[in-house]
Amino acid sequence: MAELWTSTDGGALVAAAVLLPFVGMLLGLLLGGRWVQRVAFVLMPLGLGLAAAIAASWLEASGPLVYLLGGWSPPLGIALRADGLSVAMLLAVAGVVCGIGLFARADFGLGPGEPESRSAFTYWLLLLAVWGALNLVFVSGDLFTLYVALELLTFAGVPLVCLAGSGETLRAALRYMLFALCGSVLYLLGAVLLYGGYGTLDMPMLAEVLQAEPIAIAALALMTAGLLAKTALFPLHIWLPPAHGGAPAAASAVLSALVIKGSWFLVLRLWLDVMPGVASAQAAQLLAGLGAAAIVVGSVVALRQQRLKLLVAYSTVAQIGYLFLLFPMAFDAAGAMVWREVAATAGVLQAIAHATAKAGMFMAAGLIYARLGHDRIDELAGAARALPVAVAAFLIGGLALMGVLPSGAYLAKKLLLASADVSGQWWWSWVLQGGAAFTAGYVVLVALRVFARPGAPLADLRPVSKLSQWAALGLALASLGLSLAAVEGPLPADLLAKAFSLEELGTMALLFAVGALLAAALARRPLLGGGDPVRPGFAGLGGLFESGDRWVRQWSAAMLSLLLVAGACGWLLTRP
Repeated sequence: MAELWTSTDGGALVAAAVLLPFVGMLLGLLLGGRWVQRVAFVLMPLGLGLAAAIAASWLEASGPLVYLLGGWSPPLGIALRADGLSVAMLLAVAGVVCGIGLFARADFGLGPGEPESRSAFTYWLLLLAVWGALNLVFVSGDLFTLYVALELLTFAGVPLVCLAGSGETLRAALRYMLFALCGSVLYLLGAVLLYGGYGTLDMPMLAEVLQAEPIAIAALALMTAGLLAKTALFPLHIWLPPAHGGAPAAASAVLSALVIKGSWFLVLRLWLDVMPGVASAQAAQLLAGLGAAAIVVGSVVALRQQRLKLLVAYSTVAQIGYLFLLFPMAFDAAGAMVWREVAATAGVLQAIAHATAKAGMFMAAGLIYARLGHDRIDELAGAARALPVAVAAFLIGGLALMGVLPSGAYLAKKLLLASADVSGQWWWSWVLQGGAAFTAGYVVLVALRVFARPGAPLADLRPVSKLSQWAALGLALASLGLSLAAVEGPLPADLLAKAFSLEELGTMALLFAVGALLAAALARRPLLGGGDPVRPGFAGLGGLFESGDRWVRQWSAAMLSLLLVAGACGWLLTRP
């Protein structure tokens, strides 16, 4: 472990990746509202180049890149560390920030002679703050610095929710902030327990000394529950649908694609790197079980939505569930954590695929709203002709999330399916395939609506930025083609050997068919004008899911769920 407590070649690049966005914030504040966008546009390609340089340095190095702040080694000092997972997330976030920045130029940009806008000034500062906080999350080496980074991320995300300034968005932002702070209290309490018990918060040091004893079990349970609240894993998603659905499209893309990844990434670190000796297969089943519930509830309620942005918001609830299916896959049939690297690789692939695809989908939904003046799903007939690039971005993003070739989600799903087969956890294979069918359901639903012929020619169409359209399409295509870049990494050589076999193609066709049936059964209106024969048998089922979702998103139910998740996790961690 000595190499982790010494600065390495390339370590300064890691520190620069954290500082760059915050330096941009300070420059924007000093120069004023008209300059902050220009500062952001200068820093975005610089940040992307810096992330690429970090990736190149990591490939050349024999271990993680390390930078000791002030030259002090832990536990007295703070170390920034970038391993393979960190490097992948740094690079992906930099790319997504660049894409979102290009899209946001139309909504929050200032042309020559235009008056300064408070919302535009705020947006660019917050985008830089989110970027810097995420970079700090990915490379922080101790749990208290991570706490600071998570709070920076929360307090940058909350104002993004209410940029529109309406009463509804203000309430959504306040709900987000209060529930996220509840999660912060649990996380900080767990960190305090670890410091009191072991005298350090440095993660590699903790990994050497932690044992499955009461203080470590309690800390892991508390910290996990707090981070799940920040990630909005079902049933702790009280804040996510109104926050993501009500924010401007450029802000929703940041919230869904980026903000929730910070707390999820820390759960990954805690379970697989810091406390693998404390984590248990039974508790991992709980995390994946909540993920499976998120996939089912989020997908069903998404199919019931009447607005496109809310459909994408509930799709995020479902896709967050996918990010937690990796945890039981790290364990073998005997309950030993032997598949840790494979599970972590699958999780990061899924997270990057979700970030790029979901950013493109939210941006596309915003463009459709701007073009048509509404985003009512049942009235989107003719949208494909009116806005072909944005519609293509939305549908390609949906296909990427579904896991079709050559998307990153396909590789992630194949890795998890292989792990489920080897470890004998066949039931998670059904969840993975069922989630893909649900995703196909709302892709089919939207596709049938946007390609339908309108009853009358669309009128009062508003102009939208071509740059914004291509930015959305670019991110969606990046998610769809992610496996082309990832296949050269540390993945099994035969992962794509049977990608185009009849069995794989037949499975994909079956998933589309099942998805179409789900959409026909659960959507508010028939997919086809003549009615759908399967709808009577499912009457009221979708309404029950919606009622259940509304109930668990009440404050009393959400707080009770938070305590129950913490208690259940702690109890399962004690099981042999």
